[in-house]
Amino acid sequence: MARESFATLLDQFRKSQALIVAELARQIVGQKPVIEQMLAAILTRGHCLLVGVPGLAKTLMVSSLARITSLEFKRVQFTPDLMPSDITGTQVIDELPGGRREFRFVRGPVFANIVLADEINRAPPKTQAALLQAMQEREVTSGAQTHALPNPFFVIATQNPIEQEGTYPLPEAQLDRFMFNVWVDYPTLEEEQQILARTTQSDPPPLRTVLSDRQILNMQKLIAAIPVTNYVVDYATRLVRASRPADPTAPDFVRKYIDWGAGPRAGQFLLLAGKAMAAMDGRYTVSLDDIRGVAVPVLRHRIACNFAAQAAGLDSVKLVRRLIETVPEPKVPKYEPTPPAEVNQDES
Repeated sequence: MARESFATLLDQFRKSQALIVAELARQIVGQKPVIEQMLAAILTRGHCLLVGVPGLAKTLMVSSLARITSLEFKRVQFTPDLMPSDITGTQVIDELPGGRREFRFVRGPVFANIVLADEINRAPPKTQAALLQAMQEREVTSGAQTHALPNPFFVIATQNPIEQEGTYPLPEAQLDRFMFNVWVDYPTLEEEQQILARTTQSDPPPLRTVLSDRQILNMQKLIAAIPVTNYVVDYATRLVRASRPADPTAPDFVRKYIDWGAGPRAGQFLLLAGKAMAAMDGRYTVSLDDIRGVAVPVLRHRIACNFAAQAAGLDSVKLVRRLIETVPEPKVPKYEPTPPAEVNQDES
């Protein structure tokens, strides 16, 4: 596809993105980085884990995002007594004419386009693991049958970092399925004043549907077609490998403070997130700044700090930032990036 045609699609993408952000702003005050990372995950077929204290509108952000699209939305409130079949579905026996009986699969709430796993760390690991196949393979196996999930499909989970009693840490295998670990912080003074004034005077205005499922699929195709040079791939690879204590390129502080580092999936998500950030900025190619900008939410939950790090007051976020400062840029290549790949758009 010619660059002019790709530029037209990119311009349409930015207009759609502006519509999404403007409509969300009618309901959500501030939280621009959180909304940006949620959109980046959705537009690259990724999943998000939102971490923040209660009352920061984590659930409201997800439900509002679902309402401004034509996607089917389901919310699952995770509790200690929640069973895996409560999420994926279960087999029931139907009585048929003639006294015959037949098994029938009743679909659970995971069969939706956007699934909100609210307070995911309040359910035991067995129930948390019920989402593993859905998040990775986008299908659910029950008995001898495998059922495909809708397309597009996203899991957005929330987690309270301060509540410890009655909670269960997410297994590392499930954490690795989340593209982003997004920290939801307190609003600024001006934002909090606006929140209080807006939410205590009248009911919020109803949100409009501004995006269809077909448009989302087309936006995913557009981002997938954005090229990434070997220069950027080299840097992302170096960054991920430097987080592993056993790797020869790991800095001394990694060997001292980290038990195990990020795997290849982290590198994949760095590049995909970089593509999304480039597209949202209206650019054709991914830069090193795009990779640096998404390194913390991509890597923070894929690095295990040891006791020495805790004693030194270090956490995974601080160590990722030190990695960004330490890992050198690759040598500048002598070739130009290839033009964007052809994008076959479906008609809306």
